Amino acid sequence: MLGSLLPTPTPGRAAAILREIFGGLPASFAFRLWDGQEVRFGAGAPVCTAVIKSPETFLSLIRDPSPYNFAEPYVQSRLDLEGDLFATMEVANAVESLEVTPLRKLSIFLSLWRR
Repeated sequence: MLGSLLPTPTPGRAAAILREIFGGLPASFAFRLWDGQEVRFGAGAPVCTAVIKSPETFLSLIRDPSPYNFAEPYVQSRLDLEGDLFATMEVANAVESLEVTPLRKLSIFLSLWRR
């Protein structure tokens, strides 16, 4: 329901939001957005890449960036994971440590209106 109220994020805005949310994680991984743009984190080559297939999938992921909310779109083929499966699990463990406060979530959602 909230997704229908939010503007469709541009790939550039989505990349900035991903950097804000995941930039502090101590893992080498990447996201590839629906336009092919890659957003990398950590030192060295990414051990895995999460391929976000649409802006709608991106919005559902940033609402609650938890491993469960990555698994659901993966099972529904709205998200692909490329790379070593075991290394991906290490990245998932790092994602579990993320804490996105309600105030930070609000800030992120408001940033969707910025160009």
